[in-house]
Amino acid sequence: MSAPRAIVTGAGRDSIGRAVADALVADGWDVVVTTRGSSVDEHAWHPLDLADRASVAAFAGWYADRADRVDLLVNSAGIHLDLGSRWTEPQLADGYEIHWRTNYLGTVDLTTALLPALLTAADATGDARVLHVVSQLHERGTVDAMLGRPVTYDSWVAYGTSKLALVHHAASLAEEHGARGLRAIPVHPGAVSTNIANRGLETRPVLRRLRNLARPLERRMLMTPEASAAHLVRLAADPEAVSGYYRKSRPAEPSAAALDELARAALDARTQEWLSAR
Repeated sequence: MSAPRAIVTGAGRDSIGRAVADALVADGWDVVVTTRGSSVDEHAWHPLDLADRASVAAFAGWYADRADRVDLLVNSAGIHLDLGSRWTEPQLADGYEIHWRTNYLGTVDLTTALLPALLTAADATGDARVLHVVSQLHERGTVDAMLGRPVTYDSWVAYGTSKLALVHHAASLAEEHGARGLRAIPVHPGAVSTNIANRGLETRPVLRRLRNLARPLERRMLMTPEASAAHLVRLAADPEAVSGYYRKSRPAEPSAAALDELARAALDARTQEWLSAR
């Protein structure tokens, strides 16, 4: 049998995605990685900007020419901007709040485009998986913000809301396609020392310098990308892993807002409307 195939997004330098890709390759997977910029590693690579529908379509088309199935999709790409909470109004990308557009809509767009390849693998082997790298900060997300209702803007809430919506999306995927063997797992990867904060501190040069000075301490206090990746790789391969929310590699209870089935149905309808508006 050929090696199982995986796609890992957001696999830039010192990232969880890069560490996941490295570990999967070591375990014998055929891995494709994506980053927003140019490739700096040895993996099969393609550019991908989740906030650009043309970029998502180009990647999905490129992958379809390469292979007809994908056994594992690890949606690790994402942004967390404005760590200093300076924004008083939402920053927009493609007409949407930037965290929502990138972390949620972009990830759903990509997953939907790759769903035929995922279901091909599920039908053939009885097991295909989607891992959404979310965050415990999904607990800061709100149903009102998720459904586009007027709220007082807070960038941390916006980030949490994008991750809350991904928890719901995974549940919807599992409900619709679980009988065919597709498992959908949103996972909080732990508190990890990565470069994701760098973009969030681009407008705070003093804080960025202080963070750089504190990096040795940060690395001692937080998980390494490799340690976090080990949990995701376990979820990718463990036959006992089922659809549902995980903290690291253990099943956990998500926030109450993530269990709101009426909100999920409304989110699904809103998302399908966006997906259809091409």
